[in-house]
Amino acid sequence: MRRLSLYVKLQQLEEITLLRDILLIYGLFAIYYVMSVNVIYFSVLALSFKNIWTVYRRSVFSKFNTLAGSDLVPSVSLLVPAYNEEVTIIENVRCLMTLNYPNYEVIVINDGSSDDTLEVLTTEFNLTKLTNPEMRNSIDCTAVTGVFYNPEFPNLYVIDKGNGGKADSLNAGINLSHYPLISSIDADSLLEKDALIRMARQYMENPEETVAIGGDVRIANGCLIENGQVKDFSLPNKMWPMFQAIEYLKAFLGGRIGWSSINGLIIVSGAFGLFRKDYVIAVGGYRGGYPGEDMNIIIKLHRYMLENKLKYRIAFCPEAVCWTQAPESYRILASQRQRWGRGNLKNMIENYDMAFNPKYKVMGLMTMPYNIIFEALNPYFKITGLIALVGYVMLDMTQWKILLVFGLINFLSGYLFSIGALILEEIAFKRFIKISDLWKMLFYGAAKFFGYSQLGTLWRIQGHIQFLRNNNSWGAMTRQSWKEKSDTAKSA
Repeated sequence: MRRLSLYVKLQQLEEITLLRDILLIYGLFAIYYVMSVNVIYFSVLALSFKNIWTVYRRSVFSKFNTLAGSDLVPSVSLLVPAYNEEVTIIENVRCLMTLNYPNYEVIVINDGSSDDTLEVLTTEFNLTKLTNPEMRNSIDCTAVTGVFYNPEFPNLYVIDKGNGGKADSLNAGINLSHYPLISSIDADSLLEKDALIRMARQYMENPEETVAIGGDVRIANGCLIENGQVKDFSLPNKMWPMFQAIEYLKAFLGGRIGWSSINGLIIVSGAFGLFRKDYVIAVGGYRGGYPGEDMNIIIKLHRYMLENKLKYRIAFCPEAVCWTQAPESYRILASQRQRWGRGNLKNMIENYDMAFNPKYKVMGLMTMPYNIIFEALNPYFKITGLIALVGYVMLDMTQWKILLVFGLINFLSGYLFSIGALILEEIAFKRFIKISDLWKMLFYGAAKFFGYSQLGTLWRIQGHIQFLRNNNSWGAMTRQSWKEKSDTAKSA
């Protein structure tokens, strides 16, 4: 019995020793992982700071832009996919029809809405169905049941089609479009009057090589909106939109300025982007069936240009601003982030061959590896890291002071990135006129690490599970009219 007891104890000791060794190896891996992601974050932030003065000068010069009345500006087709958007669509279209731009068209694509989206459009603009509409391109999409038009509004078309999703709607809009440039606009978004002309100015700097340009997306919750314009900027009054305001600032100013400077941008937001139509057609249009079409089209453009050895750039224009409604409830925000998680994972799996492949230059050696390791797989490293911390404590492998220091380092590095993005905003745009807004941004920039970031990890994993279950649904989404938003802002 004593020998058996001793044998059991030796077995347990060996198991504990093995577990300690595994945890030690994982701990070293985690340290290098965290160091790597922070080096990348701050390298991209440094590139953003390097280029922010160019953005500032371009933004100031654009205020005195004379291109708005020039015949040299390329014509643009604005594509507006709309599914159950009866609440916001009229204000959105009226905003788009009054942009400071010489020659463009607005094509609204009603994607089989179950509400009165089509009816409110045809009634508001007195549209009638065209008998033989000309489809100029032939990208596959769900059958179009009608094209509506009124000569009194010569730059407005409305397509009615069966439900096929956002990508399918964009493809239908491309098929009808008349002009060489296309711009995708979300139906719940508003463009600043000079947003499109700012985009065009950047495009005209190098039209031969520019295949896509992304605009800046900002949170409209809390702003005073009148006649389709943001008249008075203010931060959201609710918690969930405020966290998103921080996220958007970090992603667009802290991240996309830097990535675009090395031609490594992997996404142009579906809310507002400008594209050369010939190249979008060359890559087969937008991919349907899954969310993440905005990332997918950019990856396909990178792949096409590099495989065909064509000079190109995919740029970012932060002075071209699109205002969007951010989810204000936990349920809708969770649904949105799960959808993003599904789309990101699908795109990484579809294009895994680009990662670590010198053939794809910056995209293959930096952008794709970063997105696979530090975006798609990041939630699992966070969860296993938490489990490892529990193991360290149970096996008495560390002290609480060391854990506290490690946690503070992680918090400070993330918080400094938020502060850096806020400084970039103040250098180039100075939209936060009130000191209280700056303090509010700083507060929420810190608060997001205590609960909200962890929820983001959960939502992404849930999105991955939905992907494995072939869940292709768009998820819950509700709209609030811009008039209601404006009334809310006034009362606040």
